Amino acid sequence: MIVVADTSVLLNLAFLGLDHLLPGWFGEVHIPEAVAREFTRLTASPGRFGGFKLPACCLVTAVASIPRQIASSPRLDAGEAEALALALASPSSVLLFDEVAARAVAVSLGIRVVGTLGLLLRAKNDGLIPQVAPLLRRLMVEGRFRVSPAVVHATFELVPKRRTRKPT
Repeated sequence: MIVVADTSVLLNLAFLGLDHLLPGWFGEVHIPEAVAREFTRLTASPGRFGGFKLPACCLVTAVASIPRQIASSPRLDAGEAEALALALASPSSVLLFDEVAARAVAVSLGIRVVGTLGLLLRAKNDGLIPQVAPLLRRLMVEGRFRVSPAVVHATFELVPKRRTRKPT
C-alpha cells in the first residue's frame, strides 16, 4: 500500500502541529510535483501557513501522465489531478484528500480516501490527542477549514466516548 497526499491535508496537519504523526502511521507519503509546488508557494508567504516545512516523510514523485477519467474532471486542480493519478497507478493505495470534488472522483475510481477529520479521529483513537473538538474548532476558525455541519456532526458521532466510572 502506498499513501498519496494532497496539499490541504499536509497544511492542515502542519497547522495543528500534528504533521509529525504521518511517518508513524504511514512511513512514506508520496506527493506529486504539483502538490510540492503548491505547498512551497503557500508556506513561503506570510499567513496561516507561512513557514511550515514539508514533512520529511513526503517523497516527491513524478507523474508520467494523467488518465483521461481524471483529466476530464474540470473541478480538479493540478495537485489533485496528479495525486489521483499517483493513487490510481498503485493498487490498494490510500489518498489523503479533503476537497469534496476530488474525493468524489477518487471514490468513483475505487480509491480509498482519508481526510483531515479521519486523521484526527485516528489520532484520538490511538491516544495521540486528548480531544478532537478543540483542534477542529481551531482549524475551522483560525485555519479557515471549510466543512459542512453534517460532516462535523458525523465526525463527532465517531469520536470514542469516554468511559466514566460509576461511583462505588
